[in-house]
Amino acid sequence: MDEAVKGRSYSGQIWRQLRKSKITVISMVVIAVIVLAAVFAPLLAPYSYEEQFTSRALEGPGRDFPLGTDRVGRDVLSRLLYGARQSLSMGIIAVFGSTILGVLLGAVAGYYGGFTDGLIMRLLDIFQGVPMFLLTVTLAAVLGPSLRNAIIAIGITMVPGNARMMRASILSVREMEYIEAAKSIDASDARIILKHVIPNSIAPVLVSFTMGLGGAVLSGSGLSFIGLGVQAPIPEWGAMISEGRNLMRQAPQLALYPGICVMITVIAFNMLGDGLRDALDPRLKS
Repeated sequence: MDEAVKGRSYSGQIWRQLRKSKITVISMVVIAVIVLAAVFAPLLAPYSYEEQFTSRALEGPGRDFPLGTDRVGRDVLSRLLYGARQSLSMGIIAVFGSTILGVLLGAVAGYYGGFTDGLIMRLLDIFQGVPMFLLTVTLAAVLGPSLRNAIIAIGITMVPGNARMMRASILSVREMEYIEAAKSIDASDARIILKHVIPNSIAPVLVSFTMGLGGAVLSGSGLSFIGLGVQAPIPEWGAMISEGRNLMRQAPQLALYPGICVMITVIAFNMLGDGLRDALDPRLKS
């Protein structure tokens, strides 16, 4: 019961710290709006994302089409709402998977040290020796263009960073008294890692997870922009920018609107990550 109360108290402290920053609160509101728009896209979108009004192609904003139409007469607002689903799903799934794998690899490397640590870290060095987006593009090209393969490619490239962060955090706690106490009662290594080491080392990874969402959304849009992500006619913000780049003189809004969506989403996740980092830093708590 005391642990539950303590957990709620700690969560309350974090929430109070988050609320002190107006930028963080605004970021949370923006992210909530984007997520809700993606979830309820079928209810909010005026039309289907693939419905065409060919006689009204490249029409400007108006009563029937609030943000205008694209080159084949599809409603831009509807495609932006549906595109949010693809962009967010790429980011969330990729970061979630990479965080789980990175945490496990970092926990094993940091806890055992020695040969195990060296082996895991050197393997991860191989991945980190290649620029992240270049590696993402290479993996996506090898796997083939699709939403699933884009998620896999983005997730793989984000594993080394999460693993290194988790390892560094664990190195500072593995000699703590509660770890020694768990060892003294013959607790298994798996139990020590899962019940004691990871929970007490996870704070930096949570910040990395939040900020990584913005980077993953940006990477996913980049893959779709060059044709290695979501495939037509399914809308995705990066793919919409790619479709609109050839019409910049006639209808610059076709690339501008999805570009703004990507920018706002990335900034919101980064600002939330900054706020969460400050909230989890004991030196900044009053």
